[in-house]
Amino acid sequence: MATHRMSKLFRTAFAGLVAVMVLSAPAGAQDQDVVVFAAASLKNALDEANAAWQRDTGRTAAISYAGSNVLAKQIEAGAPADIFVSADLDWMDEVASKGLIDPASRMNLLGNALVLIAPRDEGADIALEPGVDLAAALKGGRLAIANVTAVPAGKYGKAALEKLGAWESVKDRVAQAENVRAALLFVSRGEAPLGIVYRTDAAADPGVRIVGTFPEGTHPPIVYPVALTRTARPDAKPFLDFLRSPKARPIFERQGFSVLDRPVSGS
Repeated sequence: MATHRMSKLFRTAFAGLVAVMVLSAPAGAQDQDVVVFAAASLKNALDEANAAWQRDTGRTAAISYAGSNVLAKQIEAGAPADIFVSADLDWMDEVASKGLIDPASRMNLLGNALVLIAPRDEGADIALEPGVDLAAALKGGRLAIANVTAVPAGKYGKAALEKLGAWESVKDRVAQAENVRAALLFVSRGEAPLGIVYRTDAAADPGVRIVGTFPEGTHPPIVYPVALTRTARPDAKPFLDFLRSPKARPIFERQGFSVLDRPVSGS
C-alpha cells in the first residue's frame, strides 16, 4: 500500500513537473520555439529530427517527453503545446474528443513493434507463443513494463501477455514504470531480468538485447498519431510538415520506426 501511495505521488509530481518546465520557460524561448509534447519512446528520433530541423532553418523545437497519458492530461489542463505526438490512438482520441487538436492536421505518423528484452549479457531467447512460461523465465525477478492501465507500451504489453495466456502467471511479478523508457532502464541497469518495450527503445540502449518479439496479432497495432493542437501557433506547421517529409523519413527508420504517413479524416 505504501508503495502504491508513493507511486501515485510520484506520478502526480512528474505530471506537474512537465507543465512547470514548459510554463516556466523564458518568454523569449516560448515565442521562438515550437513546443512539442511527445511520447517518451520518441526521444532519440525526435532529438535527431530536431537537430536536422535546426540545421535547415536555424530554429529549434522545445520537446517535452513523457508518457502519452501524462502529456494528454497536461494539454487538457492548458499546457501550451503546439504539437502532440502520442504513442497510441487512444490518448490522441481523448484529446481530440475535447476539441483540443486541429483535426485536419492529424495523421498516423509512425509504427513500431513490441519486444521482450533482457540485460545485454543475460537471458536466453524466448519464443513468444501461446503458453509461454514467462514466470519461469523471470527466475524470481520482476517483469519491467510501463503502467499497464495508462501508458501505451504498458497497455500493449498487457494485451499481448493476455493473448498468449501469460498474464495471470506474471501479473504479481510486474514492476510498473512511469513510461517505457523507465521500464527500459530497469532492465538496462540489471534491476529486472526481463522487460517489455518498443523495438526502438531496445535499439537505443546498448545495455539490453531483444530476446523475443511479440507477434503483431497479440496486441493492437502500434501507431503514433500526430496533430497540431487547437492553440498551435502558425509557425508550428512547418515543423510538423518536416516530420512528415522525405528528409525526416530516414531519421525515423534508422531508429527502427516504420513510417506510416497516413492522414486521418474526421476525429
